Amino acid sequence: MDKKNTRLRRAKKTRCKIKELRVPRLSVHRTSRHLYAQIIMSDGSIIAAVSTLSADVKHELKTLYSGNVMSATIVGKSIAQKAVSAGIKEVAFDRSGFKYHGRVRAFADAARENGLMF
Repeated sequence: MDKKNTRLRRAKKTRCKIKELRVPRLSVHRTSRHLYAQIIMSDGSIIAAVSTLSADVKHELKTLYSGNVMSATIVGKSIAQKAVSAGIKEVAFDRSGFKYHGRVRAFADAARENGLMF
């Protein structure tokens, strides 16, 4: 198995478990340049979405490069604020098979500090 298929296998396993719990999931996807986050209800509807390409996040970024830990914390803070304003406080964290390390960890910590519980 290659790296991508291994990640996708881990992601599928996690999503199946979250589907059984029937709670909103906080899905995060990272590329080499950007970070994307969504809060998805169990029926598939998207409540909030934020990425490093969003206008409000771009405004807060100090550098042109958005694939770093600083931008991940800004995205985590922004998605948590949108979720709390929508009335969602508890979610299941779907890291899409990525290791809980670096940008994914910084994103999760920022989301927790701003009111989300998972």
